[in-house]
Amino acid sequence: MIPLRDDIPTLRTAYVTYGLILLNVVVFLYELMLGSEGVNQFIQHWGTVPNDVVGTIRSGAFDARILATLVTSIFIHGGWLHLLGNMLYLYIFGNNVEDSMGRVRFIVFYLLVGVAANFGQILVASDSTVAGVGASGAIAGVLGAYLILYPRARVLVLVPAIFIWPMFYLPAAVVLVFWFLLQLFQGTASLAAGQAGMGGVAFWVHVAGFVLGMGLVFLFRDRSLTGRKPTWM
Repeated sequence: MIPLRDDIPTLRTAYVTYGLILLNVVVFLYELMLGSEGVNQFIQHWGTVPNDVVGTIRSGAFDARILATLVTSIFIHGGWLHLLGNMLYLYIFGNNVEDSMGRVRFIVFYLLVGVAANFGQILVASDSTVAGVGASGAIAGVLGAYLILYPRARVLVLVPAIFIWPMFYLPAAVVLVFWFLLQLFQGTASLAAGQAGMGGVAFWVHVAGFVLGMGLVFLFRDRSLTGRKPTWM
């Protein structure tokens, strides 16, 4: 299922959400300027390498660059599909979560979840030397928050098929729970196959971000901004 839009209007322009999308696009365009070898070096230098993070924490050295990669990796993507997929989800679900938190709280929430979600992959593949990049951990947190705030919202989804690509509305709870269970299943399968630290999709970043978002939304949501109650109340 590919989400296309939801039916929850916002009360204010989602400047932070749009700014995050713009920043991710700008960083990716910069990557394209580096060439294939340059971009690989850039990703390895500024992506989150689990083995490096564990090493600097265990040693007590706390290398500033290595720790900084927990943040910088959130704004780096490995290809057009990686970027477009993440930005689509952020565009659809981020504006409403920003609307419910306010701009300052939302950016703090986004960065906090993004950093913390990286430890989901670090925990399952602590000896991996593969650099992890992408905004998906932070965006997974946005999805978890959206599930708590607007479970009954309707989301228009596209279902790719061989001959027809049907579109229809589903409750947000169905779309987001399905997404989470898919990440959990694939993450478990990667562990069982011993492939969690071998590159590809970091499913445990998604799982960790989603769970964190569901919990932290209660701390970051500002009821005075919208006067709305979560749709499950």
